[in-house]
Amino acid sequence: MGCQQMDAVTYPDEKVVAFVNGFFVPLLIPFDAKPLSLDFNIKWTPTLITLGSDRREHHRTVGFLDPDAFIVNSLLGIGKYHFDNDRYPEALAFFERILSEQPRSDSVPEAIYLRGVARYKNSGDRGPLKEIYEILSSRFPDSEWAKKASPYRLL
Repeated sequence: MGCQQMDAVTYPDEKVVAFVNGFFVPLLIPFDAKPLSLDFNIKWTPTLITLGSDRREHHRTVGFLDPDAFIVNSLLGIGKYHFDNDRYPEALAFFERILSEQPRSDSVPEAIYLRGVARYKNSGDRGPLKEIYEILSSRFPDSEWAKKASPYRLL
């Protein structure tokens, strides 16, 4: 059902088409298409995976996403790809884009967390770590990301 909705609603959306064409080499794999479905542990559709050229997974989402959520989710995946490859300025640009373009998205707490860690890793300054905690504990106190940031309150 979710995959059919993505086919009907999300994938044909002009913003999504332009975004995908600008950033991805898309590959559609049915959940039962072996061996790829096994290689990528696809159990349900839609499963969206951001992979690097080395086939390493950087981000995964399972379930329907409307066009805006698809783009935000993809921005997060691209940011995590850069983050995982120690390209912190590039990662920051994607996390900042999420925060400025989609400030009410479900991806915002994770983007705030990763933005702060990327700032720390890029500069060595621990200030952004404490800032992660302060922002998340005030704006998203019940999120898993606020809980993950709680040790930074001690900095």
